[in-house]
Amino acid sequence: MGLKWDDSEDIAALLIEEHPEINPLEVRFTDLYRWVTELDDFDDDLKASTEGKLEAIQMAWLEEVNDRRE
Repeated sequence: MGLKWDDSEDIAALLIEEHPEINPLEVRFTDLYRWVTELDDFDDDLKASTEGKLEAIQMAWLEEVNDRRE
């Protein structure tokens, strides 16, 4: 069973591994959408993305970055 849009924390953990140098707050949603859909484990309807789901992924990614800095 693959990742879905609502798996924001799991997606964030993968994004930090794929893009460790990126500040999540500086990522455009178009790039974030592309990066999420390109993840090997991503398996959801591409049209099911919403701004709210992308924002949830971005905030989970930011939280993961901050947790690793501590």
